[in-house]
Amino acid sequence: MRRREFLLAGSALASFTLLSPHALAQARASPRRADRTLVLIELAGGNDGLNTVVPYADPAYQKLRPGIAIKREAVVQLDEKLGLHPSLAPLGDAWKARELAIVQGVGYENPNRSHFRSIDIWDTASGSNRFLTEGWVARVIGSSRRAAAPLADALVLGGGSGPVTGSGLRAVSMPDPQRFLRQAQDMRAAEARPANPALAHLIKVQREVQDTAKELREVLARAPEVRGEFPNGPLAQQLRVAARLINAKAVVPVIKLALGGFDTHANQPGQHANLLRQLGEGLAAFRKALAEAGRWNDVLVMTYSEFGRRAGQNGSNGTDHGTAAPHFVLGANVKGGFFGPAPNLADLVNGDLRHAIDYRSLYATAAQTWWGFSRTSALGDYAPLPILKV
Repeated sequence: MRRREFLLAGSALASFTLLSPHALAQARASPRRADRTLVLIELAGGNDGLNTVVPYADPAYQKLRPGIAIKREAVVQLDEKLGLHPSLAPLGDAWKARELAIVQGVGYENPNRSHFRSIDIWDTASGSNRFLTEGWVARVIGSSRRAAAPLADALVLGGGSGPVTGSGLRAVSMPDPQRFLRQAQDMRAAEARPANPALAHLIKVQREVQDTAKELREVLARAPEVRGEFPNGPLAQQLRVAARLINAKAVVPVIKLALGGFDTHANQPGQHANLLRQLGEGLAAFRKALAEAGRWNDVLVMTYSEFGRRAGQNGSNGTDHGTAAPHFVLGANVKGGFFGPAPNLADLVNGDLRHAIDYRSLYATAAQTWWGFSRTSALGDYAPLPILKV
């Protein structure tokens, strides 16, 4: 049995997975600016961009969505044409501080509307007709090698490991940190068993798990409790753990989170409002906690989703799989404001929005501007967006 298969199959390790086949190698990838953290938030299921960043002044918006459009008086107006869904009101302070960039029309050529294929495209920074097996983060960071950092190259606190999957990356999946620590400690009993080739391999894996558990236990032990209140919900709790690790000055270049439920084919208004409330309140608490700890300058938050939704509502008071959508980039080093053209509802392609910015330009912004890499073949010729101060 291969190491990754063992970790995925073992019930005692359900909350911990070493994602890389060489997770504890001494020479491994790491970004040049290792003290900076990129927090990736996957909005799983395909977030509806038009009801997230609302073109409230466009008459076509109400016509396309007579049952689900956000009423003009409810929109958190950001300028004379665009505003946020009311559930995202907690992001207002970041917008006013010019720490929130809204990148509009993000997508790619020849979009795929399959959840599985499209998220694979986003995870690997591939094109519609190109299939890759390693995540874009693993390939980008793999271009620079140095000695092992104290903790990991990446932590996955929610959703799949897609962006950080790769043989050159030390990535740890830790959806339940406390359970992970307990279970890793409990594995010590297995080391007393007689060794044979298969068992020796499993024992080696167990030891690696224990080593990583020890590092994480030490980090969490010295990390102070996060100041401020985080709301309930899975994303907020992931953000709380991320904040605690960042505040403890753990060297983790990438922390990946996820919020699911965005596949809103039916009865979208209430469901979508709840999801965006979790996103807005969670990010506001995260920003406040890191700012109070003096760590906000070291963090960049970026959302992504496999696709947006169609411009018009369907017959079930929802929206179907679409193409382009806006995404958020948040941080003290962000040049706040709108980037990219607003959605043109008079120029749809078979009922879908045209994409204006390739999603790989967002990734290039993280790789080159945030981490300080030179242009890498992992992201092709896509250039960074001018949305960061550094």
